[in-house]
Amino acid sequence: MPGVSLTIDVGALYESHGDWLRKWLQRHTRCGHRAADLAQDTFCRVLETPGSAPLREPRSYLSALARRILIDDIRHREVERAYLAAHAAGSPNADALTPERIAEAAQLLDAIVKLLEALPDNVRRAFMMIRFDGLRYADAAAVLGVSDRMVKRYVAQAYAHCYAIAYSD
Repeated sequence: MPGVSLTIDVGALYESHGDWLRKWLQRHTRCGHRAADLAQDTFCRVLETPGSAPLREPRSYLSALARRILIDDIRHREVERAYLAAHAAGSPNADALTPERIAEAAQLLDAIVKLLEALPDNVRRAFMMIRFDGLRYADAAAVLGVSDRMVKRYVAQAYAHCYAIAYSD
């Protein structure tokens, strides 16, 4: 039907495939509690996804989404382990707040502010709402009075600007 947005029935998806996803994640994590948490995160991500057509291959979709969440979780845990190891070893950089580090942080923040100020107003606002405020595209679009697609273009434009500055040398 033209103009009608179909959405995924998350309740039915969970009912049909929730146990399968937990078992799939448990095989990859070897921990039932962690698998349950990651399965919940996966279904939360499905809820956050803007409306889409009914799924033809729900298990394929769920496993791809869960795999991305699992990779993010592994990365997060590796950073956490490295920080805790450095802290436990008494590394001088673990929590050292030196004048040099403060100056570096201030310079970095100044560079970020200048980068954001160089963006057109709607591009900057959309980027900040999505990346810093954690808004969904639809919510940012409502605030800006534009379409979701336009917000996605704005965010892509901001990323392209950041990329051009980072790799222009």
